[in-house]
Amino acid sequence: MINGQFSPAQRSHPAILSVRDLQYTAPGGQTLLDEVSFDVERGAILAIAGPNGAGKTTLLNLMSGLQKPTSGEILIDGKSLTALSAAQRARQIAVVSQQSSPDARLSLRDYVALGQLPIWSDHAAREHAEALDHTLEKTGLERLGHKPMGQVSGGERQRAHIARALVQQPQLLILDEPTNHLDPDAKGRVLSLVTALGVTVVMVIHDLVMIPEFATHVALMKDARLTAFGLVGDIQTPAAIHQTFGVDYRLFDHGDRQIPALDIRKSLFPNTGANL
Repeated sequence: MINGQFSPAQRSHPAILSVRDLQYTAPGGQTLLDEVSFDVERGAILAIAGPNGAGKTTLLNLMSGLQKPTSGEILIDGKSLTALSAAQRARQIAVVSQQSSPDARLSLRDYVALGQLPIWSDHAAREHAEALDHTLEKTGLERLGHKPMGQVSGGERQRAHIARALVQQPQLLILDEPTNHLDPDAKGRVLSLVTALGVTVVMVIHDLVMIPEFATHVALMKDARLTAFGLVGDIQTPAAIHQTFGVDYRLFDHGDRQIPALDIRKSLFPNTGANL
């Protein structure tokens, strides 16, 4: 599926996020996003992948409400994003960006609790405390609440960012490269957490071999355009990955599953058999 839009008969769940003919042109005249359209079903985990400069960050900024499109529309649960106030957006969307830099002296519990500020008036203080306890437990951070943010590991810090977004009680969670700078074990833990959250997730991720393990859908982007969208097993094929990234993508049978791998050396040095 190229345009990413499902007919009502094709959807198993209603779309919580709909992107319609989205275009963004920078003040200097450069087109950073060109006629992008897709629907995200409620409960889906969408991975957005593409080379640097493909338009992924611009797309996330538009979906988060940080920027306004030059043309096109974003619908959240059927309502135009631009028609929602900041408070209404906060009740629908939570964002975990790469730029989160909490005060190192702040305790992890207090940092996570900051996510409740946009919805503080919606519940009593006791309910917020209970929700905070539940979120810390759900993200495996209940024993780390007392630790200063400057003393937690990279994986723990990333889980705290996600917990801060979750305690906001969003319908849609947007993640910008949630596994960036994490070791393999921490990557697996963070993505396993994401799949178990029970909310709709849209994330930009560069690690292609992780996508089949954790995402339900994938959107491939190149040169500011959406090149493919759909179920991971249908879209993330060797041909599509080579066309999008210029690298060889391979799938190896391993029991009842396939293990993905990237053959980067062959792609970079196609005419040499030398061992590097």
